[in-house]
Amino acid sequence: MRLSIKKIILVLILVFLPFFFSGSVFAQDANEDRIRRLSEEIAKYEAELGRLVSEANTLSNLINQYNTQIKLTQLKISQTEEKIILLGGRIEQLKDSLDALNLAYTQRVSETYKISRFSEPHLLFLSMSNITDAINSFNYLKKLQASDISLLGRLEKAQNTYQEEKSDQEVLQKELEVQNKSLSLQKNAKAKLLEQTRNDEKRYQSLLASAKAEYEAIQAIIAGKGQETAVGHIGEGERIASIIQGSSCNSNGTHLHFMIVENNVAKNPAEYLVSRSVEWDNSPDSPFSFSGYMQWPMSDPIRITQGFGWTYYADKLAYYMDKNGVKHPHSGIDFVSTDLSVKSVRAGTLYRGSYSIGCALRYVRVDHDDSNIDSYYLHINY
Repeated sequence: MRLSIKKIILVLILVFLPFFFSGSVFAQDANEDRIRRLSEEIAKYEAELGRLVSEANTLSNLINQYNTQIKLTQLKISQTEEKIILLGGRIEQLKDSLDALNLAYTQRVSETYKISRFSEPHLLFLSMSNITDAINSFNYLKKLQASDISLLGRLEKAQNTYQEEKSDQEVLQKELEVQNKSLSLQKNAKAKLLEQTRNDEKRYQSLLASAKAEYEAIQAIIAGKGQETAVGHIGEGERIASIIQGSSCNSNGTHLHFMIVENNVAKNPAEYLVSRSVEWDNSPDSPFSFSGYMQWPMSDPIRITQGFGWTYYADKLAYYMDKNGVKHPHSGIDFVSTDLSVKSVRAGTLYRGSYSIGCALRYVRVDHDDSNIDSYYLHINY
């Protein structure tokens, strides 16, 4: 008996199966080469960004930092896209390999079933028309049966690899989404900086000096170095001041700088204020949530222009760098509202204060009755 077409196909599959796993070698090499080149460019721009950060803090330098960071992010996006393409090709090849392995295994199951019906050699010989066909078939089926375990192992390994590659592809897709979002934020931040400074070095340095002076003043105020006068006890939600319209001492525009200080340490006000809807104007930073018990110091509509901690401006623009060149986080939350009235977030004793930094930075402080927490309200009129 001659070998059937199915057996010939099966033999061909077994012979050429390794090539399914290697896939299109040349296409993979090309993609991997592009990824290597992108990695080299990324390393170059990362080194350039490090150099720029170490240089003097000027507007032109900062714009160069933005441009370099944007280019770096674009390169990372391209690299991630190349990885996704390369991985996609491997996944398709693995799928083809799985199909081939499944076909081979199905054929083996069929042939193994046949041999099980003629487990005794003499029965197999009796079923064949001539002894040559019987010997060939017997030897072929024996080899086929002997390699069943190996094929099952390869099939299981290919299935596991396929699932891992699919998971890797999902991770890369999420990474790409984050990178695209980061690129958008970087472009917005650059545009916002140019809008604030009007591409004017003197204006930029003025903003920088003002922010640094504000930081020094805030630290002094928290340390009790401000000149304060006790006003008396006030209730929760009671009006205690009004926001100064326009620019004022260390303020570039109308806003309330609100702080919560516990045991002389600035805390995140978002953890103390009750949850409510606000308008977000703090790009390139993201929105954040409020989860506390205190009322708000302003009435709706409230717009958030900067949050607490390592905001983009605190971290990247060195707005909160002290005289020793050390950067510090933003000490409060900046609010804006059409209603300029400022209200106490909790009952307590009201103090009016000021601190001189070449100009009088006015503030009010409420020492709250039921805790060792104080709330501070800056850039206000009494």
